[in-house]
Amino acid sequence: MSKTKYTYAVARIRALEVSLLTNAVIEQLLACKSAEQALQLLVEKGWGDLTAGTLDADEVLNKEEEKMWQTIREVAPDMHVFDVLSLPKLYHNLKAAIKEVCTEVENKNIFYDDCEIPGEEMFALVQNKEFDKLPGNMPATAREAFDTLLHTRDGQLCDLIIDHATLEAMLEAGKKSGEKIIEEYAQTAVAIADIKIAVRSQKTGKNAEFMKKAMVNCSEINVDQLTQAALAGAEEIAQYLEGTSYREGADALRISPSAFERWCDNKMTDSMRSQKYESFSVGPLLAYLLARQNEIKTVRIILTGKQNEFPDEAIRERIREMYV
Repeated sequence: MSKTKYTYAVARIRALEVSLLTNAVIEQLLACKSAEQALQLLVEKGWGDLTAGTLDADEVLNKEEEKMWQTIREVAPDMHVFDVLSLPKLYHNLKAAIKEVCTEVENKNIFYDDCEIPGEEMFALVQNKEFDKLPGNMPATAREAFDTLLHTRDGQLCDLIIDHATLEAMLEAGKKSGEKIIEEYAQTAVAIADIKIAVRSQKTGKNAEFMKKAMVNCSEINVDQLTQAALAGAEEIAQYLEGTSYREGADALRISPSAFERWCDNKMTDSMRSQKYESFSVGPLLAYLLARQNEIKTVRIILTGKQNEFPDEAIRERIREMYV
């Protein structure tokens, strides 16, 4: 099908981009004296459900997530190309369901409902061991993770199995999308995940076997080399990154953990900036989704910081760059 199928969708997204939060608005939120004042500013800008009449942070942010996906469903010719973005939520539901079933400990509000298999449905499938009803390669992952947790009670090993499968599924979804920008996004997302695994593994003293089981090879990241760097120390990770397209991460890593986490998210945003000049592809839709996810995450950081009375500078160090 011709790329012109995205012409209407891109035009609609261009109109919506003007309402994205700018860095100036983020500064306004930072200047607010309290979380309540910041939340009020967001509501005045159209965030949340104006008919609800409440100022609950979680409700407002969850509503923005709903609006974001509703917009894409209304304009996108094919929602399947966005599977790569919903897979982490789908696999999270699998992880949460397995833990609830195996430990018999109920945890409230741990499931996502805005993905292919909502929380309650996923829990029922796992409880009844109906793994074959899961999509793609999930049945094998579910069985392995379920049996591992049931017999070893090792929650971390269960997480490792599912997180690794998530990264593999994202790469596969990127390839199947048939869209270059979606595949590039998947490659970047997995690379960032690998780097995070290496950094956290180095800090917690994980061995090579753990890291290789957790990470997934992708473009420009060699799991073996990154693992060896992590075993040698944080500076060696930074030096490894300097030889890749993720070299800016080395500087962030040397500054502080929060600066590194901020760089990880900013890298994803930066990778989408070229889509501002596209008019006939899915790229602007993907960029809009990521921009909205980024601003929701940033707002959550600000509100949480103010609720806990963190200094403004401590909050500022953690906030992300806006797309616009």
